Amino acid sequence: MQLHTTASAGRPADLVAPPRPPRSRWFPWVVYLLAFGLLLADYMSRQVLSAVFPYLKTEWGLSDSKLASLSSAVALMVGLLTLPLSLLADRWGRVRSLVLMAVLWSIATLVCAVATGYSQMLGARFVVGVGEAAYGSVGIAVVLGVFAPRLHATLSGAFMAGGSFGSVLGVWFGGLVATHFGWRWAFAVMAVTGLALALLFRVLVGEKELAAHAAIRPGTVAPEPASSRAPISTLFTNPAVLCAYLGGGLQLFTAAVLLSWTPSFFNRYYHLAPGRAAGRAALFMLLVGAGMVCCGIVADRVGRVNPVRKWYAAIVFCLLALLCLGTGFALGPGAPQLILIGIGAWFSGGSSGPTAAMVANLVHPSVRASAMGTLTLANSLLGLALGPFVVGVLADHLGLAAALRLAPLSYLAAVVLLYAGSRLHARGRGVTAAAGPVCAAAVA
Repeated sequence: MQLHTTASAGRPADLVAPPRPPRSRWFPWVVYLLAFGLLLADYMSRQVLSAVFPYLKTEWGLSDSKLASLSSAVALMVGLLTLPLSLLADRWGRVRSLVLMAVLWSIATLVCAVATGYSQMLGARFVVGVGEAAYGSVGIAVVLGVFAPRLHATLSGAFMAGGSFGSVLGVWFGGLVATHFGWRWAFAVMAVTGLALALLFRVLVGEKELAAHAAIRPGTVAPEPASSRAPISTLFTNPAVLCAYLGGGLQLFTAAVLLSWTPSFFNRYYHLAPGRAAGRAALFMLLVGAGMVCCGIVADRVGRVNPVRKWYAAIVFCLLALLCLGTGFALGPGAPQLILIGIGAWFSGGSSGPTAAMVANLVHPSVRASAMGTLTLANSLLGLALGPFVVGVLADHLGLAAALRLAPLSYLAAVVLLYAGSRLHARGRGVTAAAGPVCAAAVA
């Protein structure tokens, strides 16, 4: 009979985590800052388009639905490709994947700068979407992998807020550059920024360093080998996670509308020049991002003892956004409207952190990037792609103001799904625990 040396709790010695080299307290924050910086560049390249909508509408004579298609093309490709590319990144290497994505979307943004018409611009925007497809999911998986689970909602909300902050920079700085140098230079500046950050990430972050700083608690088992990865089917067999996917996507519908259409809203209804309209819109986009960060912190605090409270926090954020934005867009131009839209913008993406934390903590670590890819797919198809496009089509028939009044109704469906997720949370934890001991430790 072959004997096995055992460790505490009767576990085989080969399953106990080996001694780990000293961890740098700064490296996780370096990873976060670089990944966050690339996310800013991602959304700067994506949302600079909103700043130049008035220029393209005048120069090329485009309808609102065609302008919306240029915006939604990126989110559509992100939605279609995020899951397969996230799966590939889990196996090929997350660092190499992130760098390749950043280079691709930056080059495609440079092509936008030299486009001569709608068709060329649309083709380039599709390629931008290919490059950005899995960045959010792989980037957040890299970040969460080097931080303890107790910080996941805060970090998820802060990381995803990078989309709003990047949109702010893209719209504000893009509008500034377009005003002084022309709209083509706005795209060129965003492209160069992305290429520079991709090079910096490649130099400072590597796969070995990420493995050495993996956030595994003392006494838990070591990471499982590739042969014992959780099956991909586990991404879709957890009912609570399914609710987080769908609810998370729908709660971004109106936030995406705000990111895409507020420059045009101020241009048309407050009669501001394109540059000033972009600057005013950037302030509201900043509120969207700041709200994501603060709402993520609040969700972590209220869910510290009972994780189900994170679901309830997400529901409250959706209801507040529905009330304020629905009322705000129903009013005429003026200070009351701006105040209500500002409050609504603060909460418009507030559920992003809690839903991402639920997804991250209720799936096996070996497929976490793929799970985030699935969440990104839902965010893109149900929110980032669908929202701006639907409002663009409605604006062609009803006017932009009427279309914006209808957009917040999407929160009703999000609330239903998030409430269902809260009721299914205990069952979801059972599914997670069955996937393996590492996953069970992650959600404890």
